[in-house]
Amino acid sequence: MKLFLVMIMSFVCVTGVCVVAEEVEKKPVTSVHDFKMQSLDGKSVDMSKYKDKVLLVVNVASECGATPQYSQLQKLHEKYSGKGLVVMGFPCNQFGGQEPGDAGQIQQFCSANYGVKFPMFAKIDVNGDEQAPLYDFLKTSAKDHSNIGWNFEKFVISKDGKVAARFKTRTKPDAPEVVQVLEEELGK
Repeated sequence: MKLFLVMIMSFVCVTGVCVVAEEVEKKPVTSVHDFKMQSLDGKSVDMSKYKDKVLLVVNVASECGATPQYSQLQKLHEKYSGKGLVVMGFPCNQFGGQEPGDAGQIQQFCSANYGVKFPMFAKIDVNGDEQAPLYDFLKTSAKDHSNIGWNFEKFVISKDGKVAARFKTRTKPDAPEVVQVLEEELGK
């Protein structure tokens, strides 16, 4: 079970001098809903707002050979969002520098080229010392604990925030095995 830290600030006064004391409280991370992420437009997103939704979490890039998967992701969003699916794009520049743009450039690219309407988040690292804690949780919760191999790896998250399946880059978002898991999770 992974833990994350919550900082609690309090003041301690000794001989008339007050200083800030920090206490660290550890809370267990049990689901994707325990995280807060930043949206592409810079707003904090509490992932608990997606409770009772099925999530398709994908690390994305604008200059990758798999970039046309944006089209398939958007079609899944259009087909299943009314049934409780939320497709989520997490731009990442760790693989071949294939997501060099800033937030505005990423948004413009996705909108103009693929008509992306699903939630997009701020650029993150998905591997290494600077990886987003969300991706640490995803990888350690999946059957395959390996690092993300490339752009457009996909995680299906159940309504309770647990990893239901993981698919590598070469498996397209609309592949029968992905759609089958999505439909099974949506039906629960």
